[in-house]
Amino acid sequence: VQLVESGGGLVQAGGSLRLSCAASGFLVDDYTIAWFRQAPGKEREGVSGISRTDGSTIYADSVKGRFTIYFDNAKKTVYLQMNILKPEDTAVHFCAAALRPMAVVAERGMIAPDFDSWGQGTQVTVSS
Repeated sequence: VQLVESGGGLVQAGGSLRLSCAASGFLVDDYTIAWFRQAPGKEREGVSGISRTDGSTIYADSVKGRFTIYFDNAKKTVYLQMNILKPEDTAVHFCAAALRPMAVVAERGMIAPDFDSWGQGTQVTVSS
């Protein structure tokens, strides 16, 4: 499995960014793609996830109503549209894949150890 992220950058508070994750190499159909983020000195946290099979989604409470995750099947790419960005959103954002259904991922709280493959990360910086 290969995951290649793009789309990070510097934006002012209240602005928007869209992250992209090009996914390839899956040998199963039922998997979950998620975005995590890690700020300096903090643990990696799940931001949002999407099921490859039925498109169901989950979001961390801190981003609900501001972020939207969606899948472009033709491009085999997962996007994270981030609106109304806040300085506390500043972090390295990672795309990750779990070879298990969304229901399992969600039940366990979208935790990093459940994900098998990771992208290289892209920096998002939100200035106040």
